[in-house]
Amino acid sequence: MAGHLLRQPDNRVLACALAKRVRELRAERGWTREQLAEGAGIQPSTLARLENQGASQPGFFTVGKIASVLGVSLDDLFRDAKASPGLWSAGYEGRDIDSFVASLVDSRIDIVADVRLTPISRKPGFSKTRLGAALSGAGIEYAHLRTLGNPKANRAPFWDGRLAEGKAQFRSVLRSDEARSDLDRLAAHAKHSRVAVLCFEADENRCHRQVVLETVRKQASVAVHPLA
Repeated sequence: MAGHLLRQPDNRVLACALAKRVRELRAERGWTREQLAEGAGIQPSTLARLENQGASQPGFFTVGKIASVLGVSLDDLFRDAKASPGLWSAGYEGRDIDSFVASLVDSRIDIVADVRLTPISRKPGFSKTRLGAALSGAGIEYAHLRTLGNPKANRAPFWDGRLAEGKAQFRSVLRSDEARSDLDRLAAHAKHSRVAVLCFEADENRCHRQVVLETVRKQASVAVHPLA
């Protein structure tokens, strides 16, 4: 396999999810950051580090104070921060790398599975090395799954509207042992993590990744969501 889907979401991903949940709860109550910090007996700068996923995160007892003022238990706070698993359809057409990564972070994506046959792009930041670095910086794992790429010979049907023909031909590509292995790995991770399947086209109906998503969705029995 060209990429390795092995790691579970790391602490940085959890910190991002926890920060988002604290911001949501604070906003629901109509509190400023200063009001929540005062209620918890902590410095506003400490709360800012948590909400902005700073390199130095507040300790367990500090988070406990914040949870108490918000009226939730620590268990509830961390359980809410752990997002439900599933699949996301991610096309980067019309996006820049910063806004694209921000969308992944907002959706709490754990893994990006790149199903381009050749992960090279004229759009800055979307070629394999730079994309992987940008995702790593956001605490997101990257895997290039070349076996799930659409062969050049089968791209014309997607471009000129012969979608049924193109999808049928691509399904035959997925019958190889290598492709089946990658599909199995994707399905296993989609049951426990939030996985974004990446290709170029913004409209997944014009992209072979729709076939990948539908195949994995059936195997893992999880929902497929569009990336906002």
